Amino acid sequence: MAPDRGSRADSQTTGYHSISSKDDNQEVSEEPDLSGDEDSVAVEEAEARDEAREFLAERADEGQNFTVRGVLVGLAIGVIICFSNMYFGLQTGWVSGMAMPAALIGFAFFKTVARHINYPFTPVENVLVQTVAGALGTMPLGCGFVGVLPALNYLLKPEENGPLVLGTGKLMIWAVGICFFGVFIAVPLRREVLIREKLKFPSGTATALMIGVLHGNEKGAKKQENPMETFRRRSQDMRRSRSMDEQRGHTADGPDTAPESGTEADRRSDWKAQIKLLIIAFGVSAVYTLASYFVPPLHDIPILGLPLAHTWLWTLNPSPAYIGQGIIMGPATTLHMLLGAVVGWGILSPLAKNQGWAPGPVEDWETGSKGWIVWVSLAIMLADSIVSLGWLILRPAIQFGPHYIREARERIKSGNYRSLLGLSATPSKGAYTPLSATISASRTPDQKPTSLSEPDAPPEHLVSSRVVYLGLLVSIALCVGATHIVFASLIPLYATLLAILLALILSLMGVRALGETDLNPVSGISKLTQLAFALLIPSSNPNAIIINLLAGAISESGALQAGDMMQDLKTGHLLGAAPKAQFYGQLIGSFVGAIVSAAVYKLYTSVYAIPGGMFQVPTAYVWIFTARLVTGKGLPDMAWQWALGGGCIFAVLTAFRIVGQGKTWQAYLPGGIAVAVGMYNVPSFTLARTCGGLVSWWWSRRGGEEGTVIVLASGLILGEGVVSIVNLGLASFRVPHL
Repeated sequence: MAPDRGSRADSQTTGYHSISSKDDNQEVSEEPDLSGDEDSVAVEEAEARDEAREFLAERADEGQNFTVRGVLVGLAIGVIICFSNMYFGLQTGWVSGMAMPAALIGFAFFKTVARHINYPFTPVENVLVQTVAGALGTMPLGCGFVGVLPALNYLLKPEENGPLVLGTGKLMIWAVGICFFGVFIAVPLRREVLIREKLKFPSGTATALMIGVLHGNEKGAKKQENPMETFRRRSQDMRRSRSMDEQRGHTADGPDTAPESGTEADRRSDWKAQIKLLIIAFGVSAVYTLASYFVPPLHDIPILGLPLAHTWLWTLNPSPAYIGQGIIMGPATTLHMLLGAVVGWGILSPLAKNQGWAPGPVEDWETGSKGWIVWVSLAIMLADSIVSLGWLILRPAIQFGPHYIREARERIKSGNYRSLLGLSATPSKGAYTPLSATISASRTPDQKPTSLSEPDAPPEHLVSSRVVYLGLLVSIALCVGATHIVFASLIPLYATLLAILLALILSLMGVRALGETDLNPVSGISKLTQLAFALLIPSSNPNAIIINLLAGAISESGALQAGDMMQDLKTGHLLGAAPKAQFYGQLIGSFVGAIVSAAVYKLYTSVYAIPGGMFQVPTAYVWIFTARLVTGKGLPDMAWQWALGGGCIFAVLTAFRIVGQGKTWQAYLPGGIAVAVGMYNVPSFTLARTCGGLVSWWWSRRGGEEGTVIVLASGLILGEGVVSIVNLGLASFRVPHL
């Protein structure tokens, strides 16, 4: 995202609302009215702000913000990520945007061909590359190919009007229909969450940091902080967090973090080392993946003995890719997943089997304990989602409600009723800047303004309101049309429109959660939508399950795209990329991703047995079981009692995790989603991810750079993802195993 360039004379033409006084033609000064010793700080902040505006304007004006070559390289990288995500998504439901490796691969490619290109590869073009690649690569999840569609294609029962077999053409129509509206949801939120509230979006910030390190200073001098970094360092919110940063041994993007020897030679050595590590990790993972095709037992090693492996499915899949996923997830998440595996597969599974609640074979989804424990995991996920997202709704009212009521009373007493429409819900000394165009008019002369909002991109490089609102309407119409072309009379028009409305609302919460925690709760959002539709659509409706699944898919798609777009916009904002260029790059990536992911899905399902040993599609079972759970259908013996108990326990634990946010003891409380994932995935995947989480913990303990271990993990994931295409070819030609 393009760093903000601040207000300019023509700022009123932008698609975003600027902070202004009652007179829209008069710009309100955002410089603090300070006196005494604070005057020098105010001057520094004003100077830094001007420099940041110039920097952002200069960066956004670069021709490399949107190039054909950047789009093509992004699409090529995105196709690789798409294959990888389809492979892992059908296995375990895990999908990654891979923004950092996409930026690294793009940088390596353009460095390799540097002598043969007419103009240099710059940071803003790298932002375009990773934006396009990420948009394309996440479409297997965004279009429902790792969850909803396998559920519709393979798991629907005849009494539920299934299964639904869709051809490639209809899959593409569906994918294109739902791949855009989430992008349009994100754009209007940009100014609020990035510029005014300055939410962190940790992954987007980390990607920006890596791109900045890779490109460094073009002139080869010592690395200097750019004007945007200077402004952020000097702004009031950065000063408030500095003491915390110093306790961790560094300051916030300040000059002290700049390496002492940031020469061109050092940068070249650094990025070459990163590429070398990526290639080595890729090679190790590729060799394992190819070997595992010819020796399938490599996927299931009975590390706890043959009885536990054969009877209770306790094996280890030593896949380097799953170790890499664990590295990215981190130790806390993976250990919580391990707890879920122990409770689910070590306690509940034997209990359900021995008590006769799940009399079939353990690995059977319908009659075995594998399917029985999924009900408990679903209840845990729903409880976690309701409490977490409910807090996102209630928190603003709790934090700012008293202030809002007091200010409203004062204005009513003074007879200033019109100003109620522009009332700010944030107190004058809060962490957020005023949202209203009239708030500055209500400030008394002796009041100090809140922390400065960041300068924004020039208006000509922002996406206009007209494009956003027209595009949103068109994308909604496209979604409605595609849904009814593909699923004909199975879902009524009002249900589709309601699903889109819920997606719009829940995406707002998802974006905020992503900005604050780096976790986009798309799974919880989809489950809440399914729960809502269970209340709206009577279970007597013969298409109740299908409607429930499609509504959840639309909601998940919107939340995923909005979060992905905002994460990329954060990266671009820190580096000075033009938001408009990123917006169109995202649209291109999403469109191509919809087509490619539909084709890749059809390719995998035509070669492999789904569900089967290689691709168990656990996420599809979660979707269909959730639909049955919330509509009151298909629960096995004693499942609802244990599910209710698990849900209540994790509702309380999630509430405690919210209360303890930022405190040491919070990490020891298990997260509901992580525990649920550990329950519904077989232990072989969870054990491998736990190994990766421990590697991440060991690396951080020894003071290693996070970027290095992320590159290692990305290589491990991409190696298996890419060579899985080779294995797909071997399987399609019926090449025998050893």
